[in-house]
Amino acid sequence: MSSLTPPVPPAPSVPETAANVIEAAEEVHAARTLADSRPPADEEILTVENLTVEFPTDDGVVRAVRGISYTLHAREVLGIVGESGSGKSVSSMAVMGLLPKNARIRGSIRYRGQDLLTMRPNDQRSLRGRKIAMIFQDPMTSLNPVRSIGDQLAEAVLAHHLVPRKQALGRAKEMLDLVGIPQADRRLRSYPHEFSGGMRQRVMIAMAIINDPDVIIADEPTTALDVTVQAQILEKLLEVKDEVNAAILMITHDLGVIAGMAHRTLVMYAGKPVEVGSTDQVFYEPRMPYTAGLLGSIPSLEGERDGRLRPIGGTPPSLIHLPAGCPFSPRCPLATDECRSGEPELAAVGEGHLAACHHSDTLAEAEDATAFFHTPGPEEAR
Repeated sequence: MSSLTPPVPPAPSVPETAANVIEAAEEVHAARTLADSRPPADEEILTVENLTVEFPTDDGVVRAVRGISYTLHAREVLGIVGESGSGKSVSSMAVMGLLPKNARIRGSIRYRGQDLLTMRPNDQRSLRGRKIAMIFQDPMTSLNPVRSIGDQLAEAVLAHHLVPRKQALGRAKEMLDLVGIPQADRRLRSYPHEFSGGMRQRVMIAMAIINDPDVIIADEPTTALDVTVQAQILEKLLEVKDEVNAAILMITHDLGVIAGMAHRTLVMYAGKPVEVGSTDQVFYEPRMPYTAGLLGSIPSLEGERDGRLRPIGGTPPSLIHLPAGCPFSPRCPLATDECRSGEPELAAVGEGHLAACHHSDTLAEAEDATAFFHTPGPEEAR
């Protein structure tokens, strides 16, 4: 078995659910793991500071992103995880410059020191797809159904380079070979509907890396794929990362993907980061109840068969009418009056580990942080 777990084995007090996720990730990614890939470099490629995105509507202002900050280094994989509506995809669309015109964007997005938000549209367009590329969530709707795969890949080259079309098609073939599509020469003449879901996702990866970008944003790249194809896609992303020396921003709701793919993890809730740290820290030492709740809601292959899952009760809040204080307080088993009156800021809870919670010390003292979300059985309920 390959090593995705930390160099030092987890202590007995490590939450069982977190360990199970890491173990499952090891088995899925047996062919190529994060440990096999080249480590991150010190060079800072992308820096996002206090990014805020709002959308005015007839019902009020949707505060989709409320002050997200992170730094992405060369060859680093940063995972952004959270429920649907937490602001993951909106923040990435802001980086790409693909938000609608009515979006109100504040903060700073710097690529190699250049602020993308203050760039002229033409300059920003020249970077999009060439230096910062994106793998979209649904390849079937992202690819043009009436144009061949070769035409669409070549277009990505010709949009940024003055080269003959034959040379662009040659580059397209190289990329199809790189992402593991057999008979690349013939497949260049195929159309998207002639590909399986996994192969279409590989085409999207090929399109994203065809110009050797510095940053690849992968927005739910394994959605609707079976676990075997998912493993192949993730392994291919790791291989591509080293091949083109790119950093990856991995956006997903799947904690198993994060466990096997990311050096660092950023957890989002209600448009705001609530925990940031190395993937081992976030999984083994959660310091925010929401993170613990996500870990506790994962089914375990071990333990009692009649053991109940530990879901997070309630639903995410409206981004138009956020509750007072901590947005997670209506669903949090540790919530107190302090939580309902003031929203906590991200604060250090360890080396390189940040959490936004008034009760992070309580989680630190718990043997199993996920136990706070324990659902009582029928006998306990009586």
